[in-house]
Amino acid sequence: MTEAANPALSPSAPRVDTPRLCLRGFRPDDLDAYAAMCADAEVMRHIGAGGPVGRDNAWRQMAIFIGSWALLGYGMWAIEERASGRLVGRAGFLHPPDWPDCELGWLLGREFWGRGYALEAAGAARDHGRRALGVGRLISLIRPANERSLRLAERLGAVPGGRIDFLGGDTWVYVHPGR
Repeated sequence: MTEAANPALSPSAPRVDTPRLCLRGFRPDDLDAYAAMCADAEVMRHIGAGGPVGRDNAWRQMAIFIGSWALLGYGMWAIEERASGRLVGRAGFLHPPDWPDCELGWLLGREFWGRGYALEAAGAARDHGRRALGVGRLISLIRPANERSLRLAERLGAVPGGRIDFLGGDTWVYVHPGR
């Protein structure tokens, strides 16, 4: 067995269930639904460079999310609606080498907005990350115009920790209390 094939060296995302959602690792069959979210200009307005991305970029994002689990032992989950089995979005941790700190992030398809899914998923990710994965200090990086995410960060207990220039734009750094 090669090192790359050794499951102990390539952990996958653990499953985390909430009353309405399942946080799980991304799978190849998530690509169509995830790419559709990433192609929606309104969904992507405050993410990254602030615009929709193509299917190829959505695939690369999924690969990064999967790879984070193997490299760091934590990462981004796919959010699945338990009742329907549909992909709702993503929530979890981003911490590439050039990030200011470990970020708790979330993104939902527009049809799932306003249901409390982001709060449920991000809270479950944060709690599981701290309790079971050893995730320490957490921040959320949010564009000032992204009022929904600013309110969500505050509902999660995060507090403004200043502003930075991040990925070419003004960004709030919200700090989540805890470790």
